[in-house]
Amino acid sequence: MTAHDPAVVTVGETMVLMNPKETGPLQYVSAFGKRIGGAESNVAVGLARLDHPVAWASRLGDDPHGRYVRDTIRGTGVDTRYVRFDPDAPTGLMFKERRATGEGGVFYYRHDSAASRLEPGDVPDEALAGASYLHLTGITPALSSTCRDLCFDLVERCADLGVRVSFDPNLRFSLWSESEMRETLLPLAAAADVVLPGLDEGEVLLGTDDPREIAREFRERGAEEVVVKLGEDGAFVAAEGVAERVPAVPVERVVDPIGAGDGFAAGYLSGRLDGRSPVEATERANAVGALATQVTGDIEGLPTREELAAFLDDDGRDVSR
Repeated sequence: MTAHDPAVVTVGETMVLMNPKETGPLQYVSAFGKRIGGAESNVAVGLARLDHPVAWASRLGDDPHGRYVRDTIRGTGVDTRYVRFDPDAPTGLMFKERRATGEGGVFYYRHDSAASRLEPGDVPDEALAGASYLHLTGITPALSSTCRDLCFDLVERCADLGVRVSFDPNLRFSLWSESEMRETLLPLAAAADVVLPGLDEGEVLLGTDDPREIAREFRERGAEEVVVKLGEDGAFVAAEGVAERVPAVPVERVVDPIGAGDGFAAGYLSGRLDGRSPVEATERANAVGALATQVTGDIEGLPTREELAAFLDDDGRDVSR
């Protein structure tokens, strides 16, 4: 790996995120703040904030929204050289809804977006060569048949190039059926080295919500490391010689839970890149995920190493170095 190679490459769609400035049903909200949101770029930004060289590859519309997304991500220190601007398709858009009860939703406008036209040629071997990890989610193969082809092509090439694959199922029920999810995502998970499911994803894909069983099943299918996210109960990590629950890092109040799973993935990969054990990497993942919930927006709460150390200082566990 050279000084210019990313340690991690992520691939997927990022959209313009319209974040409401008031609570209530979306149809009555008139004021929004413009931000960005995308699972794979969230992970990339999280890793960049923790001082890891990382690249994000995608397609964006050749429009003001696409340039805003690219410039925002590049401004965090993420390598965007493998981002293509598509003159024939738009950048995706999403709106968040925030309710006083804490519940809300996300409304997507991504049909036929530029990212849905991603295909294998969009991520050349030179983007992967020298990387330690490729990070994918189950969102990308749900966008189109060419996106699905891209994901399977990437994991095959990573096997040839010696690049480890990290995979977060990140189920999106609005994009496809449960049967399609299982048919596509289980083979991708089997080809991955690291799988990062939640309990609900384990139940859909494997038919169980027992974290130990979820981890065992994914490992039997081929994954070396499985970390099952348990929300406020922390996480269950399983790897060679390891099978244990790692407690959560408590927070007083969750401001915005969206993006916490991506922060978790960034924290875990960061720990492994730093040579930490799977358990120690899971501790870091829990902390980064917790911090991500403290701010509205998908990337705004992702910490630097200094912020992570300060957050953990009270209980004496500095996992940032």
